[in-house]
Amino acid sequence: MRKHSGSFVISLDFELFWGVQDSKDIGQYWDNLSGVYLAVPKLLETFEKYNIHATWATVGFLFFNSKEELVCSLPDKKPSYIDSSLSPYNFLKLNKLNDQDNSIYFAKNLIDKISCSDNQEIGSHTFSHYYCLEGNQNIEEFKSDMLAAKNIAKKLNLNIESLVFPRNQVNVDYLPVCSELNITSYRGNQLSPLYRNGSSNDSLFKRAFRLVDTYINISGHNVFTPSNESNKAPLNIRASSFLRPYSKQLRFIDYFKLRRIKRAMTHAAEMGKTYHLWWHPHNFGINLEKNIAFLVKVLDHYLYLEEKYHMKSLNMNEIYLQYNSNNNED
Repeated sequence: MRKHSGSFVISLDFELFWGVQDSKDIGQYWDNLSGVYLAVPKLLETFEKYNIHATWATVGFLFFNSKEELVCSLPDKKPSYIDSSLSPYNFLKLNKLNDQDNSIYFAKNLIDKISCSDNQEIGSHTFSHYYCLEGNQNIEEFKSDMLAAKNIAKKLNLNIESLVFPRNQVNVDYLPVCSELNITSYRGNQLSPLYRNGSSNDSLFKRAFRLVDTYINISGHNVFTPSNESNKAPLNIRASSFLRPYSKQLRFIDYFKLRRIKRAMTHAAEMGKTYHLWWHPHNFGINLEKNIAFLVKVLDHYLYLEEKYHMKSLNMNEIYLQYNSNNNED
């Protein structure tokens, strides 16, 4: 029997250039990144219409207006990755950022717009899009990075409490540091081996299975009850599914993608568990209307579940607050 209503969580990895600087050809990806300036207002408008609460896990670099502002707030310790191309600090050192391109590097105006919108939480995606499972970086460098993220948010009167690890590289050894910095929740990975260690250095075989899992239930519904690994760790609000953006090549099987999501959401609502959907704003940077149209179908199903099972839309911090309240009741 359900003891509590199910929850529907949305989190967005808001990173712009800093999330893809080591993995994409920026010329080819420019439309995705620049399109974020249309996607974010449209997402906020849609969330308001459906009363959706969401967490925007934001890279700290985006809180600035220019490179000059950013370099004045860099952390004392920077990641010492074996693969130096992973570090955005090397990019900053080697490149002069053109003023006309600042929109893909910085997004303070969008952060202001999100933070002023009802039920939207600004969370952290670390300061520099920090990779917590890459070789040679360490916990002190991570702590320095997170302190920089907390400090720049504080200057905008924002209290960062939720964290999404870049590339889903969850390092459990770093969780006590998160608690020390008053990070109360994070987005963990699905339990399936397909997702367990994040997305870096995955084989094509594993990526292919994850693609199939978008349309056919391989890994399960991935719904859950939020939990702590230990008293020193933030609350683990696991991912359930990545919302893959519109693809012209795969549009003919979108029905199966939607069915997969709706069945998992329904299972969460029936069992009083949590379903956590995530994506990047730049995924909606192109084909915006088609992506929004698909999202609306998901949100229409949420309204159905809200009416039938009293499912609630909650952002990550609200999940944490609910968890504490329920435990106190127990």
